[in-house]
Amino acid sequence: MILGIVKETAPGETRVALLPENLKGLIAQGIEILVESGAGVCAGASDDAYLAAGAEVIADRATILARAQLLPVVNVLDTDSQSQLRPRSVVIGFMRPLEEPQALATAIARPATLFSMELIPRISRAQSMDALSSMATVAGYKAVISAADRLPRLFPMLMTAAGTIPPARVFVIGAGVAGLQAIATARRLGAVVEAYDVRAAAGEQVRSLGAKFLDVDLGGINTEGGGGYAAELTEEALDRGRDLITKTAAHADVIVTTAQVPGRPAPKLIRGAAVEGMRSGSVLVDLAAPAGGNCELTQPGVTQTLNGVTLLAPLNLPAEVPVHSSYLYARNILNFLALIVKKGELSVDLTDEVLAGACVAHDGKPVNPRVQKLLEG
Repeated sequence: MILGIVKETAPGETRVALLPENLKGLIAQGIEILVESGAGVCAGASDDAYLAAGAEVIADRATILARAQLLPVVNVLDTDSQSQLRPRSVVIGFMRPLEEPQALATAIARPATLFSMELIPRISRAQSMDALSSMATVAGYKAVISAADRLPRLFPMLMTAAGTIPPARVFVIGAGVAGLQAIATARRLGAVVEAYDVRAAAGEQVRSLGAKFLDVDLGGINTEGGGGYAAELTEEALDRGRDLITKTAAHADVIVTTAQVPGRPAPKLIRGAAVEGMRSGSVLVDLAAPAGGNCELTQPGVTQTLNGVTLLAPLNLPAEVPVHSSYLYARNILNFLALIVKKGELSVDLTDEVLAGACVAHDGKPVNPRVQKLLEG
């Protein structure tokens, strides 16, 4: 069997699907590995490192696409690359099937079997394959570091001969993986941290990290969605949260917002008035920018300065930490490959709940009902 590793072509993407240290076990199974020249350079993996690991490095991308039966990627392939795929090959990566299903049409028709890392079920046996959580960990950390770099204040409290500097106040909205990592990072830097999440159950995790949890009475509304995500809320429930956020934002030096609902636009939790009420020099990092943003004023991918407030709307923070992002993602990929590669050969069993949940398309047609509905629409 041939496994291909290609260079990511999305603007600003620096990650790679597999690193040289990940190849030993695959090669031991008799798998031939082809790597596009330069695929891992930004992640600290040179062509020579792949060669030393036993892979073959090829400059011609088309050759890899035409020969590879198995292709782990970070992002969905562009249409031209999809058209060059070996028929009935298997592609694994972040496919964005619920956001941009039409972008997969060429690969589906090839036909290729597509597995989306976003759709891996959040069950115990699949935790080691949960790439969304891995990348959210990196994003939560990097969000706070980016904010600290922009903030014209220090994070920790300092007692000096010239006087005492109070600690920065950080407000984290959303206590999922990214939010919890943001809390932990801000606390390590010495900030005073408050956090809000519509899920009251998140309070225990927030408090365990040394932050204050801000609770809002949502009138008994169920806020727990599938897979540990928050449910999509009514406008009335959202307004109660917005009122709290506006009040808290007025004394925050940094806000990191992470609230998202899978397959839906990000909920608008921060009103424009809340940003206007923030003090000059403060920083807002909207990690939900790829889904439209949690702030009404967010322009995805654009950094703005509004009345002295810096609003960051990054689209791919993990790509700013490519070495460890690639390390974590490659481990997720390897654990997933263990389900479909048996003794060096492909063995796709869609009765397996993990494979069935992650599969977008097989045998020339979409098999995920949500994706199928979107494509028909």
